[in-house]
Amino acid sequence: MKIFEEIESEVRSYARAFPRLFDKAQGELIYDEDGNEYIDFLAGAGSLNYGHNHPVFKEKLIDYIQRDGITQGLDLHTRAKGEFLESFNENILKPRNLDYIVMFTGPTGTNAVEAALKIARKKTGRENIISFTNGWHGQTLGALSVTGNSTHRGGAGIALHGSTRIPYDGYLGDDFDTTNLLDKMLSDSSSGVDKPAAVIVETVQGEGGINAASMTWLQSLSEICKRHDVLLIVDDIQAGCGRTGTFFSFEEAGIYPDIVTLSKSLSGYGLPFAVVLMKPEVDQWSPGEHNGTFRGNNHAFITAKAALDHFWKDDKFAKEVQRKGQYIADRVDAIVAKYGEGNFNSHGRGMFRGINCVSGDLAGQITRKCFQKGLIIETSGADDHVVKFLCPLTIRDENLKKGIDILEQAIKEVCAKADSIPEEKDFFEGDYSVSDEASKSDVIEPENKKAAS
Repeated sequence: MKIFEEIESEVRSYARAFPRLFDKAQGELIYDEDGNEYIDFLAGAGSLNYGHNHPVFKEKLIDYIQRDGITQGLDLHTRAKGEFLESFNENILKPRNLDYIVMFTGPTGTNAVEAALKIARKKTGRENIISFTNGWHGQTLGALSVTGNSTHRGGAGIALHGSTRIPYDGYLGDDFDTTNLLDKMLSDSSSGVDKPAAVIVETVQGEGGINAASMTWLQSLSEICKRHDVLLIVDDIQAGCGRTGTFFSFEEAGIYPDIVTLSKSLSGYGLPFAVVLMKPEVDQWSPGEHNGTFRGNNHAFITAKAALDHFWKDDKFAKEVQRKGQYIADRVDAIVAKYGEGNFNSHGRGMFRGINCVSGDLAGQITRKCFQKGLIIETSGADDHVVKFLCPLTIRDENLKKGIDILEQAIKEVCAKADSIPEEKDFFEGDYSVSDEASKSDVIEPENKKAAS
């Protein structure tokens, strides 16, 4: 459609990488207007952990709309909000022994980050925030001040203040524990680092290149924050809601952050929704001090509750995510070993994985080739050099295998090493307890593949 070229802003980005007119989607599949089918390994940049148009969520939402349930409630008490809070408390907070106050912010992740930074500064009376190399926290000015990417920081148009950058886990090599550097700088009054209000961290850096912090590093960071009376903020906007194999990405480390930001897949349906979780003693807001017209997206409350009730009443779904995450890890490790020779390495945790291609040009060639073959997959990292896995957590095993097969074939073609490739192993014949084996037929070009009627 010419209308996009005629009047849509040049700021668009995903549409440039995937130049098709998309029309419908279900689960892990998305279709263009010509009926071509694509496996979606982007999933709304991680906002569709449960896939497109989940039938259970859709039915609940349609029923709510049909009975004229409240759509926009500001911060009024509504039944939809109350039932979401009850479900979140019973299914998420209580089983994990987390005593958090829930704050409804504007519906974007960056607004949740802004609120987290503001309340940390108000609680402590301090200004400085410790953030990390390659961190990504959003596009508004406060969030940009703690974001590492120079291109996006430069887009602010003004100097960004109030943050001190520290090397993330592994940034200075595997043998250098950067939390020791932070501890030393906070202990030394002549280090030049003002005592901070908070430390903000992603346990897995999504846009920064799928860099996963170790559990020991996270535990050390938490202890240092306690030692220096500094609040710990975990930005779980992309890594949370099950992406790493547990609802919160910090659970495996056994830490208890003072503040947590959630958005992306919180609604379960791709609807705008964000919250800040904070320990009760942190909740020192005055009424309306952090405000926003769209704090009350009741449609998102309906689908979020449906997601919690459907997937998080027990640990079955989490175990499925962990199983699929192990499969992805094994496949990625095999691809890296096969095509490596210094060109590739793997990053990540759970179903939050990436293949570091070192070169942004190489990664771009691979993702473009994938799209030609019917797989939507994007890149991340400072130079767009990491091919990023963000497929729905609910993806069927056959399509997970098929998607990675497409990726491997794309890497094979781009690297032009077909003559030296050893015989492939069917990973789903291992200990993954998969019910349906994927087709072993060759990947079909999307131009020749139509959606089922």
